[in-house]
Amino acid sequence: MTPNTTLAERLNRDCHCIGTDLDALRRQIERDLGTRGLAQPVVESHPHLFSAAPVFIARGHAEAMQRIIAAIEQVVATPQWQATVLADAPGLAHAPQAARGVFMGYDFHIGSQGPQLIEINSNAGGAFLNAALGRAQRACCPEVRDWLTTPADMQGIDATFVEMFRHEWRLARGDQPLRRIAIVDTDPAAQYLYPEFLLAQRLFEAHGIDAAISDPSRLVLRDGRLECDGAVVDLVYNRLTDFYFEAPEHAVLRSAYTDGAAVFTPHPRAHALYANKHNLALLTDAERLRAWGIDAATIDTMSSGIPRTIRVRAEDAERLWSERKHWFFKPASGFGSRGAYRGDKLTRKVFAEILDADYVAQAIALPGERHLGADQALKIDLRNYVYDGQVQLIAARLYQGQTTNFRTPGGGFAPVYHPPHVVS
Repeated sequence: MTPNTTLAERLNRDCHCIGTDLDALRRQIERDLGTRGLAQPVVESHPHLFSAAPVFIARGHAEAMQRIIAAIEQVVATPQWQATVLADAPGLAHAPQAARGVFMGYDFHIGSQGPQLIEINSNAGGAFLNAALGRAQRACCPEVRDWLTTPADMQGIDATFVEMFRHEWRLARGDQPLRRIAIVDTDPAAQYLYPEFLLAQRLFEAHGIDAAISDPSRLVLRDGRLECDGAVVDLVYNRLTDFYFEAPEHAVLRSAYTDGAAVFTPHPRAHALYANKHNLALLTDAERLRAWGIDAATIDTMSSGIPRTIRVRAEDAERLWSERKHWFFKPASGFGSRGAYRGDKLTRKVFAEILDADYVAQAIALPGERHLGADQALKIDLRNYVYDGQVQLIAARLYQGQTTNFRTPGGGFAPVYHPPHVVS
């Protein structure tokens, strides 16, 4: 354990003199979004969306997370990986796509073994909210502001996000102008992260790109073009959790994707290549990776940075039940921690349901903790927002319970700081 690591842990335990001015942040969001359809103050509709307490991570841990991400990207790019994971994916994911997929989410716990990747998501939410949160950070004194740094350039993060979407467009359409983006989700105004959609819309429009927030029902395919309320949509910022557009109400999106009527990001292929939980089992199968010709250093990086993951099979039921306290059970195609269970919380009834479904079991990697005072310690989940293999932003989620949530007093999204690189 390095001095920097020790300091980060100490700050997470004892530092209460630096934080976020939540009232100012809420006022800023409400001022920006009140005319765009924000129905009620954020403090009323989302009381636990943001935490005032920042999280501290060692620079070495941030660098280790980037190495793990780079190792995964190297493996995902191989023909062997793509042939293997796409063989089990719906046909919609098979066609190559020029777009890479915005906001890949690599979620980590940091414990005694260092960063441990617990999940990959292909449409990770919260990036725009965390950008707003990062800008609202404040320190109790100038000395502390000068002493700590953030893993990302928060002043330039908006430009980084917009350029990411423009790059997706250029990859698919070259020099054609990007005129209109549709931010698509089911009944967007009812989604918990609807304020983020409004922030994204405002950011796109501030950079000269028209943006609509749309339920799929408002989209039509006409003359080979995707339209929203009669206006052509160039790019779909896809926030749906129907990852392969399988629901009947998403038939227009499915056809538009298949026909290339618009650029989709993230898209079904990105989910198949990265976010299916079965992929975690492959990433921790060192024997399979060696057979594919993956080099030893890359395998070692993943073996030390990803908890062992296996598919849940009925023939292993007795062993898994006896070892359940060591496993975390996740649905292979799940999202947002839905249907996920810590083994020590399982009942026989739920375990039987897991055996009948499509699940993976992941070795438990305990999260670090952020203390808000002598009597309250919250768990830390670190989300790396990644594009094309590069980390753009690291944000924390503070919570209590089995999985991340936005119901914990004092919890929610939290900004991330580095302690000084060298401690005297």
